[in-house]
Amino acid sequence: MDEQNGGAPADDAFLNGDDSQPAVNVLTQYVKDLSFENPGAPGVYQIAGQPKLDVQFNIGAGQVGDGVHEVVLKIEARAEIEGQVMYLVDLSFAGLFGLRNIPDEHLQPFLLGEAPRILFPFARRVLADAVRDGGFPPLMLEPIDFAQLYLSQANGQAGALGEVVGHA
Repeated sequence: MDEQNGGAPADDAFLNGDDSQPAVNVLTQYVKDLSFENPGAPGVYQIAGQPKLDVQFNIGAGQVGDGVHEVVLKIEARAEIEGQVMYLVDLSFAGLFGLRNIPDEHLQPFLLGEAPRILFPFARRVLADAVRDGGFPPLMLEPIDFAQLYLSQANGQAGALGEVVGHA
């Protein structure tokens, strides 16, 4: 029993400095690239109606240091109304993840499934704010199950990450 841990059993591996256990840390998150275009202004603000939206996602990952991986969630959104482009927004939102003792067979599923799930709420807010700041209602994307999309792509099924997987 560990007196400092409320009587719970001590984790001997932790107390003895054993670093052989798998560990994941989000080191930082950041906007890597953000572009907002409003090519139809000011005329597009005078058109009433519901815009047609096209939203595309892409995920990239790469090792940038010893045990450090960058995951980039890229979201491209295009809104059109009556044949005119209302806005184009392109966001690359990234995170650095510190990974230790992750088995090789779990590395790619984490980087392409779980890491984007962690990044998505923050990227969603940046995207919504950019669209709102452009003079339009915020683009609020529905939550996305990136792990399921990764599994679908890995199994060769429909719903690859590069296809439209969310609607506003």
